[in-house]
Amino acid sequence: MQMRVAVCPGSFDPVTMGHLDVFERASRMSDQVIVAVLINKNKSSLFTLEERIEMLTEATAHLPNVSVDSFYGLLVDYCRDHNVNAIVKGLRAVSDFDYELQMAQMNYRLTQVETCFISTNPLYSYLSSSLVKEVATHGGNVIGLVPEVVLKRLEIKISSTI
Repeated sequence: MQMRVAVCPGSFDPVTMGHLDVFERASRMSDQVIVAVLINKNKSSLFTLEERIEMLTEATAHLPNVSVDSFYGLLVDYCRDHNVNAIVKGLRAVSDFDYELQMAQMNYRLTQVETCFISTNPLYSYLSSSLVKEVATHGGNVIGLVPEVVLKRLEIKISSTI
């Protein structure tokens, strides 16, 4: 029997509790889940690729079938190279669906890899990495919005950039 391998792609700058919820739920549906950090050279990130991988690895340590990796280029190429059966994406709102549906259809056309959408836990429906960074940058409280390991690094990173 073939292993069911899923990938959860994203930039995760930083990983939030919403992301973690999706990873946990995906881990119950698949034999293996790969959290794949996109290397986007056109986008400036608060955290380096290495820092994001470290935080994701620590935040998912309690999930034995979850691993963290990175990729550059097309996600479907990564899926083919790593025998991925499904792409798992969290959806917060209808506006997410419009974009993600187009991506899912293109990915299927290119390699027949399926995309599964997980509706976000209502506790995190408003949450995004960008919003966390904005709130934290202006001194707002983001406790409970990001894993503890991220919270500590976020405070250090923001205090060093001010």
